[in-house]
Amino acid sequence: MTPAARIQAAIEILDTVIAAVRSANHGSGGASADKLVAEGLKARRYAGSKDRRAIREYIYAAIRACGPVPATGRAAMLRLVQVEPDMAALFDGSNYGPAPIDVGEPVAEGGIAPAWLEQKLADSGVAGEEAAALLERAPLDVRVNTLKTARDTLDLPEAGEAIAAPNGLRFPAGTPVERWDAFAGGAIEVQDGGSQLACAAVAAQAGEVVIDLCAGAGGKTLALAAQMANGGTLIAADTNRDRLQRLTPRAERAGASMIRTVLLNPGRELEALGEWQGKADAVLVDAPCSGTGTWRRNPESRWRLSESEIARFAATQQRLLEIAGELVRPGGRIVFVTCSLLDAEGADVVNLFLERNPRFLPLPVKLATGEPRGPGWRLSPARDGTDGFFIARIGTV
Repeated sequence: MTPAARIQAAIEILDTVIAAVRSANHGSGGASADKLVAEGLKARRYAGSKDRRAIREYIYAAIRACGPVPATGRAAMLRLVQVEPDMAALFDGSNYGPAPIDVGEPVAEGGIAPAWLEQKLADSGVAGEEAAALLERAPLDVRVNTLKTARDTLDLPEAGEAIAAPNGLRFPAGTPVERWDAFAGGAIEVQDGGSQLACAAVAAQAGEVVIDLCAGAGGKTLALAAQMANGGTLIAADTNRDRLQRLTPRAERAGASMIRTVLLNPGRELEALGEWQGKADAVLVDAPCSGTGTWRRNPESRWRLSESEIARFAATQQRLLEIAGELVRPGGRIVFVTCSLLDAEGADVVNLFLERNPRFLPLPVKLATGEPRGPGWRLSPARDGTDGFFIARIGTV
């Protein structure tokens, strides 16, 4: 493919991404950008590996360059031209290439996010360089599984960089760690350094009863199993059967044999968790959220948010904290985590829970990186090099 043809292919795939976003925002679903990009590249059988890589780079660079949802893929790409002026020469009207740029034709707006969302971030103390870093490319972090080996003695094809998480290593984005023997043998797991630090805040110990209330596919559950040295009771609970089933082979590979999975019925979670009610030493609430802290990996997700959706997330987070309050024993602890930098999904949720439940109080959080935020702790891409997280520890009076 010619460089101009790559640009045109990126424009066409961007059109499908934008259509899916608009469909999702009108309540009709809409596939993710990752899925649509993969399908779009697969359909272009004539594109070689270098072509596909270049097209993908153009698409995600354009997505990052636009604040609000662009009108068209071409408008999005013209916004990227404003950032990278040398690209303008590729709009040459050549065969399979994009038409020349007309003076005054529509160009997508820049910015970090739609204006209302950018303001919410600013109100939460995320603006300027802090906000811009949300759209940078993320590195690839792994967690060394201490059930199998140690960070200092692990032999890998490439030397990773030690990070603040005690068992974390960092590699450049795209490093093929999932092809390495260490991954196949369970010695490493792909996990962002911030996520690893959120697990460290649980401080799970061997012999304890620990519940991962929103376990999903179990990334944090496996980290907790390693903290507990594979000893004690570790419950991985979730309402999504498909995601929860993925944990079993991962746990086998990691050598974590003490994990018990529990499928929850939405709205009736305590029925399935009744035998541990009031008995858990620690409950991790890795709550569903807007994912504002993960835009480095999913930049198009910021176009799918609405104020009402953030309010729904906050209500769900509050309900999950109430469930955790029923599960934790006197003297135990709740660790509340969201991968969001919005106070509406962090400090505000915890403050409301504490106000409604006077038998609980905030516990100190002190991690190797980050800073205090309200009753908890914040990690951010700009300052800490991690995904964005809010982490709070809550204990009983």
